[in-house]
Amino acid sequence: MTSDHTVEATGETVSEAKWRALRELELLLPSLDKESVRFQVLSEGQRGLLGVGYTPARVVATAAEGPARERDRPDESDAARRLRTLLDQVTAAIGARCRIEIEETPECLTATCFGDDLGILIGRHGGTIDAVQTLAAAIVGGTGDERREVVVDAAGYRDRRRRTLESLALRCAEEVRRSGERVELEPMSATERKIVHTCLQDLEGVTTVSEGEGPNRRVVVEPAS
Repeated sequence: MTSDHTVEATGETVSEAKWRALRELELLLPSLDKESVRFQVLSEGQRGLLGVGYTPARVVATAAEGPARERDRPDESDAARRLRTLLDQVTAAIGARCRIEIEETPECLTATCFGDDLGILIGRHGGTIDAVQTLAAAIVGGTGDERREVVVDAAGYRDRRRRTLESLALRCAEEVRRSGERVELEPMSATERKIVHTCLQDLEGVTTVSEGEGPNRRVVVEPAS
């Protein structure tokens, strides 16, 4: 006989709210079967204009108390199963205990890792998780017309990092428009450079270029000619 345990949690993003809910359930149920947790999204949250009117994402997580068991995933594609296997091996090798949730669309495979402390998986400035994502894309992303984007996330890290980069990009753009001088950002991965380019592509008065080679490649914000 098992009984259900339900917790509600909030976060800046749905992924972060799910991570917090899962952590609460693990405190309640030390033998929690993480794969059996069911999530209900109550609110996806909303970012207010200039930080005003922000509302958090809210989720409810439900788990049955009982022995852990392996669940079949008949709806997962072969690519998703290979991605899960790869991430299971990588996270175990670096000592990151986590639950992996995979979402699929025709264009993208997104794997989100949930756990107590995923700093070791994220790494300094996201270096480790970016490397894992690059590896995963090379192995399971496919080729040619069948190629799909592969995203590896950790408890909402990608969304938090995107917001940080967008904020940085807008501040730099404002400085360029004020001073008329170019501004060089710190070296970034191709994924992060794309976020900056996209953020500023329609902003009047500035343009962006990438300069440098390899790990030193960075975005430069310049006055528009």
